Amino acid sequence: MSNIQSTFLFTLPTRIVFGPGCLKTLPEALKALKAAHPLIVTDKGVAAAGILDKALAHLEGKVKYAVFDGVEANPKDVNVAEGVKAYSSSGADSIVAIGGGSPIDCAKAIGVLAANGTSDIKAYEGKNAPSKPLPPLVVVPTTAGTGSELTFSSVITDTKNKYKMTIKNAHTAPKTAVCDPELTLSVPADITAATGMDALTHAIEAFTATCAEPISDALALYAVELIYGNIVKAFKDGGNLEARSNMLMGSMLAGIAFSHSDVASVHCIAEALGGMYDLPHGVCNAIFLPHVMEYNMGDCLEGYARIAKAMGLSFPSERAGAVAAVMAVQELAKNVKLPSFASLNVKEEDYPAIAGAAAKNISSASNPRKMGEGDYMEVLKMALR
Repeated sequence: MSNIQSTFLFTLPTRIVFGPGCLKTLPEALKALKAAHPLIVTDKGVAAAGILDKALAHLEGKVKYAVFDGVEANPKDVNVAEGVKAYSSSGADSIVAIGGGSPIDCAKAIGVLAANGTSDIKAYEGKNAPSKPLPPLVVVPTTAGTGSELTFSSVITDTKNKYKMTIKNAHTAPKTAVCDPELTLSVPADITAATGMDALTHAIEAFTATCAEPISDALALYAVELIYGNIVKAFKDGGNLEARSNMLMGSMLAGIAFSHSDVASVHCIAEALGGMYDLPHGVCNAIFLPHVMEYNMGDCLEGYARIAKAMGLSFPSERAGAVAAVMAVQELAKNVKLPSFASLNVKEEDYPAIAGAAAKNISSASNPRKMGEGDYMEVLKMALR
C-alpha cells in the first residue's frame, strides 16, 4: 500500500488547542481572530447538559454573543437557513460551534452562506464549491466521533429529497478547535458508542481509501490504535478521563486523516440511510463497517491486515489479519451494545433507493473496491445475516 512515491498536498488550516480544562481559552481564541460578536451555534442537548453554560461563563463580560440552539441531529438545510437568519439579525461577525458533529457541521454551512451571500446551501454541494472564506469559526467538540472540528466537510440533510449532501472545501475548516476532553465526560454510553464507532470508521476508511497519502495513513493508523483501545473503557466508565482524552484525540486524528484522504462506501450507505430515515450516523456506520470490509476483502488484504496490527491483534498471515480486523470490528459493535440492522426496521422496498443514493455519493469512488448500485444492494442484504 506504499504511496510515498505519489505527489500529494497536505494542508491543516485549523489551530488546535487540546487538553483537560482548555475550554477556558475560548475568549483568547476569539480575540486572536478579532472576533468580537460570535453567534453560538449549538443544540438543545448541549444546553441541557450544562455545557453551553460552562462555555458562556468564560465569555461573560469579555465578548458580546448571541445563541442559536436550533440544530437537530443530522442537521437539516432548514436548520442552516434558520441559523443564517440568526447570524444576520444578531449582527454577528463570527461563529462558535459547541457540540457534536451536528452543531459543528451546521455552523460550517451557516458560515458558507454568510460568506457567499446566498440562501440555499444546496448550491454549495460537492467539492470546492464555496468560493469565499467563512467568517471566523471556532469549534468546541463535545463528543469524540465526527472529527468535524478538524475536517473540511459539512454534511447537511436535504429535507426535500431526503438525502445527505456534502459541502467540502478548505474554506469550511474551522480556524480554531478548542478540544477539551472534560466536556465529553457527561456523554451518555449509547452516544459514546455510536460516535466512537463513527470515528473508527473514519480512520479505517481514510487508511484504505484510494486517495490516501502517507500523512493521512499515519494519522489513521494511530487513530485506530487509540479508538480501538479505549472505546470500551469510555463506554463502561464515562468518567475515565484518560480514556475520554484518548478517544477525543483518536477522533481528531481520524478527522484530519479522512479530510486529506476520504471516507468510502460505509459512509455512502450510512449517509443514504440517515438521509432517508433520519437515523444516527454513527449507528449506521457501525452496522455496515464490517460488511463493507468483508465485501472489500479481496481488494484490501494488506490494508486490513495493517489495521489489525494497529488494533494490537496477532495473526499468521495477511489474509488472516484482514479477517481478524473484520471480526474485531463486528465484535466491538456488540461489546458497546449497538443495534443490528434488522432492528432499524428499514423497509426492503427502500433498498434500491438507498443503494442508488449510496452509489451517487461523492465518496463512493474512493472505496478500494468499485461499487455500483448492485454492490450496495448486496451489502444491504449481507447486513441482515
